[in-house]
Amino acid sequence: MITFHIPAMSCAHCVGRVTRALQGIDPQAQVIIDLTTKQVKVDSSHPVPELAKGLEAAGYPPVSQTIG
Repeated sequence: MITFHIPAMSCAHCVGRVTRALQGIDPQAQVIIDLTTKQVKVDSSHPVPELAKGLEAAGYPPVSQTIG
């Protein structure tokens, strides 16, 4: 599981865009978002840099990520 911290998320619209961005890269990805903590947990077989680049392209650059 990969956890991204995305401070730019602030509403349900943001949650939808982040989810679509990640699932656009990996349609099988499981995405869990906690808007309160601004954390996105992703279960995906795709490389972390690829997922981070997709988030950035959608306008939601992660400031950190952890794997585990």
